[in-house]
Amino acid sequence: MPQPTALCVYCGSSSGKHPEYAEQARAFGTEMARRGIALVYGGGNVGLMGTVADAVLAAGGKVVGVIPRQLVEREVAHPGLTEMHVVETMHQRKTRMYELSDAFVALPGGFGTMDEMFEMLTWAQLGLHQYPCAFLDVRGYYTPLRSLMDHMVAERFVRQEQRDSVWFGDSMEQLFDWMDRYQGSYTPKWIDSSSVEA
Repeated sequence: MPQPTALCVYCGSSSGKHPEYAEQARAFGTEMARRGIALVYGGGNVGLMGTVADAVLAAGGKVVGVIPRQLVEREVAHPGLTEMHVVETMHQRKTRMYELSDAFVALPGGFGTMDEMFEMLTWAQLGLHQYPCAFLDVRGYYTPLRSLMDHMVAERFVRQEQRDSVWFGDSMEQLFDWMDRYQGSYTPKWIDSSSVEA
């Protein structure tokens, strides 16, 4: 596929334990803007979310936020975005972010990051989209998750082709190169008729 025009980034509303997390988020946002790729994200001004958004804006890029009204009222919404979409529920937020994007990347984050990214992986598994999904690793943060996905394949809950369609790595250049070469395809989810993975 061609280079994405709007990249959805999932990441922490905290900055994490190590300064490298914020440094990588800042570098990633700067690189997105340099490449002319718009950022779609959760609309917050805290943690890695705020860091990546600020970096895109500082480099002259476009940032689109999607945030539930209850979080706006808690004063965590970023005040300086190119566009802000306010929705009523978390489910609406995830759907709208998907509608606005043509690629998905997870930087380090917690439960929310996992929830959002795995929904996109599941939708790809079901053939609902064929957009690239990637985990940008920092300090080996996603090494255990990568091993777990390989274990899912070994235990016959995930097809090898589906696992292979998910990128892991710590190089932004390699990530963007992979996206440029990405060819979406649909492999039926079911491994066999007697065993259906959850």
